[in-house]
Amino acid sequence: QVQLVESGGGLVQAGGSLRLSCAVSGSIFSINTMYWYRQAPGKQPELVATITGGGSTNYADSVKGRFTISRDNAKNTVYLQMNSLKPEDTAVYYCAALRAVVAGQPFPKDYWGQGTQVTVSS
Repeated sequence: QVQLVESGGGLVQAGGSLRLSCAVSGSIFSINTMYWYRQAPGKQPELVATITGGGSTNYADSVKGRFTISRDNAKNTVYLQMNSLKPEDTAVYYCAALRAVVAGQPFPKDYWGQGTQVTVSS
């Protein structure tokens, strides 16, 4: 069974930092692109950052220069380093593997974590 578990969220003051982790169990291959999404109350989910199996990254304009996505394929873990946090960063953060190739499965499918709460106070 494939499972994604986020951790590292919490309460932080504006200007502070947090590092989120997404531990992936199961046989999701390292070629899969990994995603960080966030969702604030009353808003639609927002794509924050992506990283390909080869290490190429992309960021939303709202976080570029402040957030860094990385991955450690040997540890099956994806990270989101968040610096210079702002109150508008407050949201539940989700990691995901979309259209993921899994051993033993005939077709790609999506996998989502349960989310971790990030709250930034002013």
